Amino acid sequence: MTQITNNQTSHNKLYWVSSNIIADYFPPIETALSDPDGLLAIGGDLTPDRLINAYSTGIFPWYSKGQPVLWWSPDPRCILIPDEIQISKSLNRTLKKGVFEVTFNQSFQTIINKCAQPRNGNPDTWITEEIIEAYSKLELMGKIISVETWHKREIVGGLYGVSIGKVFFGESMFSNMNDASKIALVKLSSRLIDKGYKLIDCQIFSKHLQSLGAKTVPRKLFSDMLKQLC
Repeated sequence: MTQITNNQTSHNKLYWVSSNIIADYFPPIETALSDPDGLLAIGGDLTPDRLINAYSTGIFPWYSKGQPVLWWSPDPRCILIPDEIQISKSLNRTLKKGVFEVTFNQSFQTIINKCAQPRNGNPDTWITEEIIEAYSKLELMGKIISVETWHKREIVGGLYGVSIGKVFFGESMFSNMNDASKIALVKLSSRLIDKGYKLIDCQIFSKHLQSLGAKTVPRKLFSDMLKQLC
């Protein structure tokens, strides 16, 4: 997570969000900083209304424990079109073997808690208790999709994200077995296609996502897509 310092210089100024201000009080996303890329606003809370408004306009929270809420809208934006997902030969073999069973919305709490576990020896996680509580409220409202990948009756991979309109906003994924999170994304894409979804927001580019067909688009184009699909 990027540390924010008081001596940071930029042509744009950071916007402070007040918890007692209605949810749609965010600045235009084009005013986000370029360094660190996409930092738009600081502060506020994680109420369902604020989160839904933020995602619908291309903004998401990402911060570490002990920090105020940091709101981001990076440029470019990493996206995946559901019907353009790429399945490698090895992944296709895994699919055909039926090694995993995949379910939807069966164990969101397990998925978000496993996503919150420290990785690669790093004890920190951005999925704090505050984040878990906030997204649990969205889940009760039907705004969360979770995908569970099972092996021998144990969840070994999966992902979760926010669902608004015809867009799935991916938040986090984890894998305790090879291909477990990839299988979850492939199965999710198929399900989203069946339900008429047009876009998966991947937020930040990674090689892992690129291998599955993710690409980057200018923030302005992403914003225009949200206006149509959300």
